[in-house]
Amino acid sequence: MTQPLQITRLSPPTFWRCEPSWSWESPVQADHLLWCVLDGRGHLELDGAHQELSPGVCALFRPGDAPRATHDPHRRLLVFGMHFEAPNAAVPEPRWGDVQDRELLGVLARTSDSAYRRGDALGRRQAELCLEQLIGLIWDAVHNPGRAVADTAVDEIARQLRQDPGREWSVAEMAGSAALSRAQFTRRFVAQLGMSPAQYLIQARIDRAHQLLTESGMTVGQTATALGYTDVPYFSRQYKQRTGRTPSQDKK
Repeated sequence: MTQPLQITRLSPPTFWRCEPSWSWESPVQADHLLWCVLDGRGHLELDGAHQELSPGVCALFRPGDAPRATHDPHRRLLVFGMHFEAPNAAVPEPRWGDVQDRELLGVLARTSDSAYRRGDALGRRQAELCLEQLIGLIWDAVHNPGRAVADTAVDEIARQLRQDPGREWSVAEMAGSAALSRAQFTRRFVAQLGMSPAQYLIQARIDRAHQLLTESGMTVGQTATALGYTDVPYFSRQYKQRTGRTPSQDKK
């Protein structure tokens, strides 16, 4: 079994707006450092590798790193970060990536800061959980750089299918929402999610049906109707194909 990464925050979450004359020649890092740009423009260097800095660019430095950075004094950097302890496996190569979801990046940074400054044990733990999520965002940005707008649109449509599987969905409608042809949308959907949109919708309906049957007190007929099935026997067959059990067997 894979053991979870042990990540421990070592310093308070901190925002700093770099002074106009600011430059950074870091001493050799003794621990890990999260470093996220929320505003401004600049330049970062580590071991001969270079990165232009702009909102969304985030770095994870390891012990032994000695990064250097400068910025445009007319577009001063706003940086969020904290020191932490973790296995080096938590830090990707290269050390930095461009986080596309800048809204989430900002929310996690602000939540970490405000939770920590409450001063209670739960707030400190919440700040640490935000740190773990930020590390995950950066890891994803490094390993899945520059995702196309269409890929993000497909992810969003898949989320909507899971959230509201009882709706009457059509592939043409989904493709239009993603600004793709039906063929392009279906190819991208299968590539990202491993099944066609129609099969994904069926799975989302069966997953929700299982939840309703086991938790809500709804009957098999009520569940089928709620999820867009007009034929209860057909619903039951799909349910058994996907779960290996009949709806009645799962009804609590």
